[in-house]
Amino acid sequence: MSQYITDTTKLKCDKGASPAPLTVTSQSFMSIDGKLQATEEDRQPNINIKPFGMCSVLRSSCTPLPIKWDNTSDFEIDGKKELLDCSTCYCSVGGKISIVKCTQNFVEE
Repeated sequence: MSQYITDTTKLKCDKGASPAPLTVTSQSFMSIDGKLQATEEDRQPNINIKPFGMCSVLRSSCTPLPIKWDNTSDFEIDGKKELLDCSTCYCSVGGKISIVKCTQNFVEE
């Protein structure tokens, strides 16, 4: 089952050298475990998605240039689709951004 993505979830770019945290700014009222839930609008370079170290395409700093999130939820927050742990975002430089690790904590019953 897919998990929803929240603030500080680790992202990676297949052309970058290191992971970077996601910063949620697209909405301010829906949260899971005290962290804001991410939407498809959380794709602004250097604001929502930080650099991924060295870029193997540019051979310089891997500043993301995200196009749009794919594989989003059917559910929306304020008209914006929710991000899932299977969501991906292509970078106009040529990389593919994906989720490394969700920050949600689930308790098994």
